[in-house]
Amino acid sequence: MDKLRIAIPKGRIGEDTVELFKKIKIGRSIDMKSRKLVFNDYENNIEFVLLKNADVITYVENGVADIGIVGKDMIIESKKDVYELHNLKFGYCQMCIAGKEDKEIYNSDSVLKVATKFTKSTKEYFENKGQEISIIKLNGSVELAPVLGLTDVIVDIVETGSTLKANGLKVLEKMYPVNSMLICNKISYRFKYEKINKIIKNIIEVEGDEIDD
Repeated sequence: MDKLRIAIPKGRIGEDTVELFKKIKIGRSIDMKSRKLVFNDYENNIEFVLLKNADVITYVENGVADIGIVGKDMIIESKKDVYELHNLKFGYCQMCIAGKEDKEIYNSDSVLKVATKFTKSTKEYFENKGQEISIIKLNGSVELAPVLGLTDVIVDIVETGSTLKANGLKVLEKMYPVNSMLICNKISYRFKYEKINKIIKNIIEVEGDEIDD
């Protein structure tokens, strides 16, 4: 039987994923504290690889990994050609527009300056709203941008809002919900359907949900 390769993101989503996998009795060899990046589950003929969150979807799209766990934000931003198979019950947060409390987002007479690392989805969102924007791409500490006057607002993932509040900012508008998603390479889904579907059914069973047709 062909080996199944699963891509797991590093960080908290990865830790939640491993905890879930161990509940369905796969991936017991994975040690998130190790410096290793590849772990084999010989009993179930599965190989697990640890990747940066942003790289998981690329490995899956190109067939290097058969399935993977990735945030919905990465799917929306990258527009990669993969199947979205199952919403997982962790990693919930919101993609939001945030800024100073009195900041007006929509004004047809001005260009809104936005700091974000999610440039594609931000551009598309504001285009649909009819608001002209100027995007400055930042990869970290985006909260500083409106505080120091670099931009008017930011677009970023918000979980608790505590970082925003600590920097004098607030959520001005919620754009869309974000959660962890199990994705699959399209060719892998065709040829390894039974094994992939068994994993999904086992996940749904431990989550306590009914299995969709």
